[in-house]
Amino acid sequence: MKTLKTQVAIIGAGPSGLLLGQLLHNAGIDTLILERQSPDYVLGRIRAGVLEQGMVELLRQAGVSQRMDAEGLVHGGFELALDGRQVHIDLHALTGGKTVMIYGQTEVTRDLMAARREAGAQTIYQATNVVPHGMKTDEAFVTFEKEGETWRLDCDYIAGCDGFHGVARQSIPADSLKVFERIYPFGWLGILADTPPVHDELVYARHERGFALCSMRSPTRTRYYLQVPTSDHVDHWSDQRFWDELKTRLPQALADKLVTGPSIEKSIAPLRSFVVEPMQYGRMFLVGDAAHIVPPTGAKGLNLAASDVSTLFNILLKVYRENRLDLLEKYSQICLRRVWKAERFSWWMTSMLHRFDEHDAFSQRIAESELEYFIDSEAGRKTIAENYVGLPYEAIE
Repeated sequence: MKTLKTQVAIIGAGPSGLLLGQLLHNAGIDTLILERQSPDYVLGRIRAGVLEQGMVELLRQAGVSQRMDAEGLVHGGFELALDGRQVHIDLHALTGGKTVMIYGQTEVTRDLMAARREAGAQTIYQATNVVPHGMKTDEAFVTFEKEGETWRLDCDYIAGCDGFHGVARQSIPADSLKVFERIYPFGWLGILADTPPVHDELVYARHERGFALCSMRSPTRTRYYLQVPTSDHVDHWSDQRFWDELKTRLPQALADKLVTGPSIEKSIAPLRSFVVEPMQYGRMFLVGDAAHIVPPTGAKGLNLAASDVSTLFNILLKVYRENRLDLLEKYSQICLRRVWKAERFSWWMTSMLHRFDEHDAFSQRIAESELEYFIDSEAGRKTIAENYVGLPYEAIE
């Protein structure tokens, strides 16, 4: 068995693993990233595109914001379309100047990959049978296989940034974790198309036939979603059927402006809320989707991963520079305070904007009334806005 050594072993080369690696590398802390897929596979994932201000600032801190700042779209608000009525949520005015950035997760990943290559930091792609060991001891290590050879990676700490289905969380004994989960009775049918956006900001639409979202990746590439039953299949949806249904769920003024075209990607994503507690097992820390999933309605998944990265980076910085070992055990509680607030907001947005077949008429009216209460009140709109732009990161003292 061949041996490697690093200070922080990172499992997963998605945006959270790469961002953590870049921040640590810039601070002089050695990292090695293990990824079971190829770089092309990682870049082929179609994911989120709304970045909170906190994540934007974290990418700037990591020195990887040049292309985002040049090409990203700064949005100072978003639109709610409620059974034909349009309501503007002015993020900038309601939060004292905060905004969000429209910049695709694929592009974030591409920028981070390029920065890591330029820095000469090591990422081992197509590493198989990755297994963390010794997490509760002073000698943590990770074993993996690459091209038929078995390797041992000795390290001080392990960051599990390998997603919901990754090995990091699965390597923790089940009786050491408490799982909180809600599975929603519908999914999002999404398409990517090279068409101009129907509106200059995102549109969240509630309609009697179900929810719809008009999003974008650039001024020429759009991402649209429709609420569909979990039993539905993407093959049942031609491009024409999708566009027709989207027009039905949008206010007429927007439907008339919708530019359609051939889809370049089409998929159905199930919706779930999921949290594990704690987010740490000894010397291994769970980051992002490895520890929590949110329905995408609140645009929180990638942003929650970024706040985990910020917390872990700042703790490790104090550990290595100031020997603040006492901070290590605070990682989970600090992260979870913010995680649960984001879970609440994502659940609330999902509950307010989707059709639930199991709801009786009373429950449906209550949901509609609650949303009307929030949007008709400046305090309510402010609550929506401050959650949407992202709650502040907790300082590490």
